[in-house]
Amino acid sequence: MAANLQATIGADWPLSRPQRLAYAPRMENAPEDSALMLRYRDGDLAAFETLYRRHNDALYRYLLRLCRHRDTAEDVFQEVWGKIIKARESYRPTAKFTTFLYRVAHNCFIDHVRRNKRHTQTVDLEPDTQPDPGEQPDLAVERSLAKERLAAALRDLPDEQRDVFLLHEEAGLSLDQIASITDSNRETTKSRLRYAVRKLRAAIDEPVRTT
Repeated sequence: MAANLQATIGADWPLSRPQRLAYAPRMENAPEDSALMLRYRDGDLAAFETLYRRHNDALYRYLLRLCRHRDTAEDVFQEVWGKIIKARESYRPTAKFTTFLYRVAHNCFIDHVRRNKRHTQTVDLEPDTQPDPGEQPDLAVERSLAKERLAAALRDLPDEQRDVFLLHEEAGLSLDQIASITDSNRETTKSRLRYAVRKLRAAIDEPVRTT
């Protein structure tokens, strides 16, 4: 995905630089996201590289579960970062960067839905659905069934509830931030999250049916 985005943006895309070593020393007093975005606005490409590495995994998981299709999620993912890059000149830290990032992501998804009436889904959306080789067979089956029930329940949620749940669980956003992103009030957001959690919990707790 990063390679495709790099080709779209050009040679100055910061991910064209060598990957950071796994044993690189941890940064003390790491700058806040908004400060990094302001530095990127002023031409600091390394600042954007830090932002990307900090948020790309969570953003992709959010979009993957929201879009329910890997290719679509990757397309929207590229579009989101492209819009963030284009917005750097006008960026103002009036809200947390995560609120800004996921508002862009939410709007990109809504635009995608309007352009495409149907969504297909891949069989395996989760990166960790393959069984652990050291796991007991009966536990592996139970774990697989629970994930299948959860994935199916997540797909069956109304779009608004699924979006709120993913923004809360994947992005780690507060109710106030989610309300701002989705143009809803706090109580509506809280209600959607409560209903989503209730339905997903019921799906996980559903007993396995035998024939």
